[in-house]
Amino acid sequence: MMKKFNTTGKMIAAQHYMVPIDRQVNAAAKLVEENMYFCINRGRQYGKTTTLAFLKQYLEAKGYAVFSISFEGLPDSAYESLESLLFASVRLMELPLEMNNGKNLSEAATTMLINTISRHESTVDVITYRKMVASICSNNRIVLFIDEVDQAGNYPQFLKFLGLLREMYLSRDEIPTYYSVILAGVYDVRNLKLKLRPEDQHQYNSPWNIAAPFDADMSLQADGIAEMLVEYKQDHALVFDEQVIAQLIFDYTAGYPFLVSRLCQIMDENIFEWSREGVLMAVNILLKEGNTLFDDMVKKLCQFPGLAKILQSILYGGQRVPFNYYDKDINLGAMFNIVYDNLGATTIQCRIFETWLYNYLLKPGDDC
Repeated sequence: MMKKFNTTGKMIAAQHYMVPIDRQVNAAAKLVEENMYFCINRGRQYGKTTTLAFLKQYLEAKGYAVFSISFEGLPDSAYESLESLLFASVRLMELPLEMNNGKNLSEAATTMLINTISRHESTVDVITYRKMVASICSNNRIVLFIDEVDQAGNYPQFLKFLGLLREMYLSRDEIPTYYSVILAGVYDVRNLKLKLRPEDQHQYNSPWNIAAPFDADMSLQADGIAEMLVEYKQDHALVFDEQVIAQLIFDYTAGYPFLVSRLCQIMDENIFEWSREGVLMAVNILLKEGNTLFDDMVKKLCQFPGLAKILQSILYGGQRVPFNYYDKDINLGAMFNIVYDNLGATTIQCRIFETWLYNYLLKPGDDC
């Protein structure tokens, strides 16, 4: 089966054309090996889940036992109490063991996880959870991934869960616990509290202030895009200058993973020439279509009108807006990868976003 360009879900190397992501995987692995807890927070469809999938493979090859769980899709009943959420988290950890997908986990640890679930119907108390984690981590280097934390962040019980993990981390020299914990999502944990209590003066008190910074550049660089295009043109017996096309794609997307893959997908599906003209035709189609990334941007601009005003002042007024990390709207725009700090100035992420935002914000009326 020939590979395809993919814009839905995680990338699978055997099925999809993809830019190598060794840089971000190695950066994350280094933090894990240093026994750090951290967050991978990037905009929607920025490669977070794919990075976790490749990081899991890397760590398992190094002898770590990795549990990758997601609270996305859990029923509201799972968040009724901290005890019900702890039960759900243990159930999610135990599930792959039932299918013999656990690697590098001792038989005793596997038995402990399975027994914890079998002895409880819908809740696990804090003491039982801490004893279970201490037991399975005593002779295993266990790394816990929690993906898609944004939905869970709507529930106060999730913040209590993070607070418990923090307490366990702080006493790790006395009681064994997870070797590393990684949270992945659009919102960082501090801003999860913005969603719960936007007017609370204590909104910056984070239950996850133990997190090490993860500053790796997760954008796709031109040389990596060119490497992907080499494989594509060999598979399709095409002749074009992959370096020139890769640079052009990067110039329009700034390496935003979804935009890179979507442009290539449009060119492939429409059998455009891999030339400057072909790329520009694909850009034109992309700007006019509806897709999940643009849908999400509309929601963000409606949810945060202050951010929309800042973007309007940049696009229409030509104003230089200083980049201030502590300005809530600017910080949110950067967290969503809509803007970035360009030598102290708040700047739109890429050319495609500039054009799309200009057209969207120019529309009459209010669609929010």
